[in-house]
Amino acid sequence: MSGADTAWILTSTALVLFMTLPGLALFYGGLVRAQNVLSVLMNCFAIACVISIVWLVLAYSIAFGDGGAGNQWWGGLGKWFLAGVDVDTVSGTIPESLFFMFQMTFAIITPALIVGAYVERIHFSFVIVFSVIWVLLVYAPVVHWVWGGGFLADKGVIDFAGGIVVHITAGVSALVLAIMLGRRRGFPSELQAPHNPGMTMIGAAMLWVGWFGFNAGSALAADGSAGMAMTVTHISAATGAIAWSVMELIRYRKASLIGAVTGMVAGLATITPASGVVGPVGGLALGLAGGVVCFTITQMIKQKFKIDDSLDVFAVHGVGGALGTMLAAIFASTALGGNGLTEGVTIVGQLGVQAYGVIVGVVWAAVITFIIVKVIAMFVPFRVKEEDEVQGLDLAMHGERGYHTL
Repeated sequence: MSGADTAWILTSTALVLFMTLPGLALFYGGLVRAQNVLSVLMNCFAIACVISIVWLVLAYSIAFGDGGAGNQWWGGLGKWFLAGVDVDTVSGTIPESLFFMFQMTFAIITPALIVGAYVERIHFSFVIVFSVIWVLLVYAPVVHWVWGGGFLADKGVIDFAGGIVVHITAGVSALVLAIMLGRRRGFPSELQAPHNPGMTMIGAAMLWVGWFGFNAGSALAADGSAGMAMTVTHISAATGAIAWSVMELIRYRKASLIGAVTGMVAGLATITPASGVVGPVGGLALGLAGGVVCFTITQMIKQKFKIDDSLDVFAVHGVGGALGTMLAAIFASTALGGNGLTEGVTIVGQLGVQAYGVIVGVVWAAVITFIIVKVIAMFVPFRVKEEDEVQGLDLAMHGERGYHTL
């Protein structure tokens, strides 16, 4: 056990939880109408609570259990309730209890990302039931495939901190949910602007800081890999914000605060899978690609396809995660400042492996999410009544107001 590594992952765990509470909650909360701000905060907070218990009871075992000899599909139930783990149990150079906690924060933020797709019109009970089942059936198995010794790991897929595991699963599931739930009243022509861009910027800044734990913490050590992961993460975030703002200037002649912080998140999502294998040039390139491509897809989703993925979860996280996963194969090259690919593997060969991983993640998330929604909707209210949507979910679902006027 390494004291330095343990100290860094303790810090990283706190940083990643900070991304959801309060980072993501404030980021999303500022983007909705004033009468729905508390519902967004409550969704993020409640997901953090219930997924913590689900991770302890079953999900950690499904993700990181050994699943028996040669089982590449799921980890089994051997570690449910952290069976066999005590204060002396080690995972690598850190306590396994700390590894459990670090990975729990990833399990919390991934379904919380999906919140952005269904704000202002979904029933709170559905959010909770869906999030629990989704983590067990979508998130935890994909974690095992990529990080738990499963078949994607055996294929050699590069996903350092969650391009497939976090961003593709959340982004694709968000798109499916948005389509099945339907548009908000007035979409796309009569929607109100975000009620508090300042709140969104504060939340985005917290995400930026917390993401250092997300990416640099995924090195699971206090070493050079963690240092470079932090460096490229920051470069990509800054570049993504600039790229998005330039795209807005070209298209609308104005650069918005909301656009800048959304571009920053796109840069972060894009660098995530590659953060442990690329150098500064890669960070710059992936941030640029994330800002430009995610901006373009955001316009297409809402304006061309008229899909109300309310806070652009698919365009930013799903597309950014897939883009970063693919570009990792190129910018891992030592000629571009990366760490290099596995001996004997070419860039073209690695691109094929990366594409396979992306396809598996997309198909699994889409199909299982569709089934989960169909089944849950038979027993739990899915969309709120029209009068509740008009009134706002703060009062309709929680009996509270975010703001009181004199």
